[in-house]
Amino acid sequence: MSRTKFVFLLLLCFCVCSCSIYKPFVDRRRNAGVFDKEKLYIGQSKDSAPAICYNGLWTDYSELQKMADEECQKNGTGTKAVFDYETRFTCRMLLPTHIYFKCER
Repeated sequence: MSRTKFVFLLLLCFCVCSCSIYKPFVDRRRNAGVFDKEKLYIGQSKDSAPAICYNGLWTDYSELQKMADEECQKNGTGTKAVFDYETRFTCRMLLPTHIYFKCER
């Protein structure tokens, strides 16, 4: 492999990695310009059922559980989150897995 191709490949990998996020996030996107609480959020996450996008290679379950517990407490729908189900390849490219929880008191 020539040096030019190697440098180009390295640069391409760096760009892909730097433009991507690796941290899990709660999938709770807002619908801009809407004031009705029922239609305000368009993501998979609901007040009593948080949904988190993550990648199993970089994130362990305890971090996901902590995020879901915090989301339940923030919305006032429960004190802890219980695992419900999981789907694959339904989120972003580098964070392909959705994990769903239900809030309990």
